[in-house]
Amino acid sequence: MQAMVLGVDEQESPHHGVLAEADSIDGLPVVVADLHSAVPAIVAGLRADRPDARVVYVMTDGGALPSAFSRTVAGLRDADWLAATITVGQAFGGDLEAVNVHTGLLAARHVVGADVAIVAQGPGNLGTGTRWGFSGTSAGEAVNAGATLGGRAVASLRVSQADARPRHLGVSHHSLTAYGRVALAPADVPVPLLDSSHGDLGDLGERVLEQARALCTQSGGRLRLVEVGLDGLDTALAGSPVRLSTMGRGLDADRASFLAAAAAGRHAATLLG
Repeated sequence: MQAMVLGVDEQESPHHGVLAEADSIDGLPVVVADLHSAVPAIVAGLRADRPDARVVYVMTDGGALPSAFSRTVAGLRDADWLAATITVGQAFGGDLEAVNVHTGLLAARHVVGADVAIVAQGPGNLGTGTRWGFSGTSAGEAVNAGATLGGRAVASLRVSQADARPRHLGVSHHSLTAYGRVALAPADVPVPLLDSSHGDLGDLGERVLEQARALCTQSGGRLRLVEVGLDGLDTALAGSPVRLSTMGRGLDADRASFLAAAAAGRHAATLLG
């Protein structure tokens, strides 16, 4: 029941020659996220400062496999917020197909001409309430792939103000495990500066900053904490061409989640020079 597709790097592909020689993504910012719902918020944060950036989404196979299941991808492509989607592994249906995250990133850089790549699983997420049993561990592996290919990994934190499960309140344990344990390569960790100016998010902001500092400290210097201001990001998120929703919660219900993802996009913009 697997779908037969033509990989961008296969011998029959017109891009085989380019990818046969490609071995680096030349400093390409690679923003990694746990949930599919982070993708439009990351792009919104990036476009707030660099609306001209060419963004490519590399969709991994931890969630839904067909890219057509994603209304988010369709809406972002229609609005020209994404230059292309590359489905990798067992995922399929993107503008291009690739064997794995490595060749997906190489194709983003050398075939599509990406300025920024976003790596996240498709719609859906598998979790078992255990430290290691969740599909988002692939976020840590994507950090490794981006760094191995000479990219600049940006670890977008999964944050929530409204999740009823304590393990996901503030910085989710998924981010702590994926970036703190699975990722072995350097990455920047953008932290949204949530304070009293953001209504009831001030206390949460202190918790998130404390958790992120602990994550980076325990990494022994591998993870670099970057504090990101949020001026203008609420407006950027409100202007998204697709509905923002994470775990069934919209922007009003879990604003911190989308601001954290937008902060990662804003930091990626600074890496473009």
